[in-house]
Amino acid sequence: MELLCTSSGIVWYKTPKKGITAVKEGGFEEILLDLSARCPAGELEAFGREKQEAKAGLSSQISVKPPKKETIRVSEQPKELHAGLEQLLLECQKASVRIAAARAPYLAGNTKRTDLDGLLCRLAQESIRLCGQAGCRYLIVRPLFAGLARGEEWEANRRYYLGLADIAWQNNVMILLENQCRDQNGNLVRGICSDADEAAAWVDRLNAESGGERFGFCMDVGACSLCGMDMREFAAGLGSRIRAVVLRDCDGIHENALLPFTCLNRGQFLTDWLGLIRGLRETGFDDLLILEFGSMTAAFSQFLRPQLLQFAHGLGEFLKWQIGMKNVLKKYKTRVLFGAGNMCRNFMKCYGEEFPPLFTCDNNQARWGERFEGLTIRPPEACRELPPDCAIFICNVYYKEIEQQLRDMGISNPIEYFNDEYMPSYYFDRLEYWEGTKQ
Repeated sequence: MELLCTSSGIVWYKTPKKGITAVKEGGFEEILLDLSARCPAGELEAFGREKQEAKAGLSSQISVKPPKKETIRVSEQPKELHAGLEQLLLECQKASVRIAAARAPYLAGNTKRTDLDGLLCRLAQESIRLCGQAGCRYLIVRPLFAGLARGEEWEANRRYYLGLADIAWQNNVMILLENQCRDQNGNLVRGICSDADEAAAWVDRLNAESGGERFGFCMDVGACSLCGMDMREFAAGLGSRIRAVVLRDCDGIHENALLPFTCLNRGQFLTDWLGLIRGLRETGFDDLLILEFGSMTAAFSQFLRPQLLQFAHGLGEFLKWQIGMKNVLKKYKTRVLFGAGNMCRNFMKCYGEEFPPLFTCDNNQARWGERFEGLTIRPPEACRELPPDCAIFICNVYYKEIEQQLRDMGISNPIEYFNDEYMPSYYFDRLEYWEGTKQ
């Protein structure tokens, strides 16, 4: 699983060096390049209007006509995206920061323009070329929606996406659809691809018609939260089609991009992080996790942004750990546990049948030889007898201390940290005794 942050709010394409340096010092090795910073939604909204063309910053030499109903044709590629981004790509190369994904320019959710499909198609094509140049394998391209009535969305987007398929294939880029909110009289409701079955069908049909696996899906957690969607159900419905997950928090009412776990009400999360982790863990997700927190960086002083990026990286690593926990269990043919308390008990309740341990260890000598949740509790020295490829899963919050204990004993087996904060199900009848001490 790869962890990256978006360039939005952190890296300014005109003077990118400082932002790229901050990204690198924050611990990130990869970014998502948000090309909407080069062609913002507000400027696209003004495109073609004579009084606003100069402010929009788009070349008046480009002539865009609405596409015909039958097909979308593009006679020339726009040059606005490429111009001005050379320095950003160079600074990424210097700092060894890889562009793992990008997002094509898009229209605002409340746009009134219904004549810009041709322009969006051309910008998407240029975005694909940029991805190919940067060695970026994923491009997020939001579906068309402006002026489309219910029932027209699929056919319009089918033409749109299939018109991008060949150029994406030539540049070794996979196009990712993304779930959307729809602005209905100022209220955000479920939009295109916000139904898991619909989104899965779109991806499958596009791949079938394009003759290869050229399309995938990006799950936007913020959009899911704003639409009141069941995260676990949505992730499970899309399964392996999900190639990227945008992690952003919001209050469930307003469009925002904040760090995970930062939107709270009386100590309760406003985003269903438990459902998200459960759903992605069940699907075996192992691709891009994208932290998007541009709203937060915009509010913070530039002097605090380095610390904010470091904190963001720590949050991302925590989510990687939680989401990928089952994938780590699958890596090993055999395993033992270290710890014989509630965490061990929850392991056995949720994963014991699928990933049965050989035994469990504990530092409490009084419990050696005891049977616990179907396992024999053995002394730590028993780990010396393990075959070298058998993993030891620590089921105790003193992870580093126990790992050091095992290493000091000369044990070189793989050591992993298990945690039961986000489990497929919970068992609330906690043990009364923990290592001989009444709780």
